[in-house]
Amino acid sequence: MKTFSPTPKDISHNWFVVDASDKILGRLATAVAVRLRGKHKVEFAPHMDTGDFIIVVNAAKVHTTGRKLDQKKYYRHSGWIGGLKETSLRDMLAKKPEEVIRKAVRGMLPKNRLGRAMLKKLKIYAGEAHPHEAQKPETLDV
Repeated sequence: MKTFSPTPKDISHNWFVVDASDKILGRLATAVAVRLRGKHKVEFAPHMDTGDFIIVVNAAKVHTTGRKLDQKKYYRHSGWIGGLKETSLRDMLAKKPEEVIRKAVRGMLPKNRLGRAMLKKLKIYAGEAHPHEAQKPETLDV
């Protein structure tokens, strides 16, 4: 018996819409990362991008537990001495709610060019509307 290894013609990428309103951030990011990676499919291969396209709407309405709104910090550095900037989760949700979900999912994907290709299949929108109706996305309950 031979082990099945998928080829690009064996892979089909479906489109799904996930509504993030009133969802816990980490649990939502975990479910999205599994779908992006393709681990839910039978033909999963760790060296190939077998995952689906995911559209996340209502990113601004995501929730967290505990006191993470004020205690969780996002850091970035300008490259200059003393150039460390920090932003709380509350401020990130107010200014860039898409980045909160993108950073949470990015941490759960591989740290190489394959992971970057998977992240490009994630489309995040702060509101209800999205421009991907032509792809006929299915609703995904998380």
